[in-house]
Amino acid sequence: MANTQGPQGNYDPAGSTQMFRAFVDEAPQGRRQEASSGPRVGLIVGVVAVVVIVAAVAWLAFK
Repeated sequence: MANTQGPQGNYDPAGSTQMFRAFVDEAPQGRRQEASSGPRVGLIVGVVAVVVIVAAVAWLAFK
């Protein structure tokens, strides 16, 4: 790793460019799974909360 070349051929003694690229390439895969279920659960909880609040306000208004 001591002779790692950067994208423009610049000398990168720590190999940080290679590590950064590996991190960037791997990060979206883990986030994709969380993102597919996370917003759906939040959206469902939000919709249920809004329905409950609207029903409570309507019940108090017509009581």
